[in-house]
Amino acid sequence: MTSSEDTRLSPETKERLDARVGTVLDGRRPEQVERGVGRRPPLAGVRVGFVCAEFNGGITARLLAGALDALCELGGDPKAATAAWVPGAFELPIVAQRLAASGAVDAVVCLGAVVRGETGHYDFVAGQCAAGILRVQLDAGIPVAFGVLTTDTVEQALARSGPDDDNKGREALKVAVEVATLLAAIDSTSAATLGFAGGRP
Repeated sequence: MTSSEDTRLSPETKERLDARVGTVLDGRRPEQVERGVGRRPPLAGVRVGFVCAEFNGGITARLLAGALDALCELGGDPKAATAAWVPGAFELPIVAQRLAASGAVDAVVCLGAVVRGETGHYDFVAGQCAAGILRVQLDAGIPVAFGVLTTDTVEQALARSGPDDDNKGREALKVAVEVATLLAAIDSTSAATLGFAGGRP
């Protein structure tokens, strides 16, 4: 299911709600809303690693192209990024884990495609891939974005990996950078600014 007008958060609503709190942390903003929060680190400082599945690699390549385009649009340097290729989606979590633990990146973007087909293979691979990537993110403490398509048909995968704003690789890159920026803002904000006495809620 995708977002609809009924479920989408409008900028006006978000701004109205933000005005009601003392501190706003938002990874999408070029600067954090004043009220005690400093400037957002520049995108050039966010080091991104990509872990890409070779199985259904034509789809993965399209997702990576979209992610690299988005990185350029946000002011990042693709030459500063790292890309690791794995046999398939099932292997994405272990390599993402090693890359996240290396200290060489601030965010990891996992890219691949699992197409349902006629066997139960899809159910095992897609679910375990998603669970593994979530675990890596929580264990590593850095964003590990799920840019893995899980579709019923190849045609659906092609539609979600085209050279446009619907490219899920582009979306995954933006999510990873936004969360990395938000975490950096939280780390650079004192506990007192966030309203926590003694550094803990």
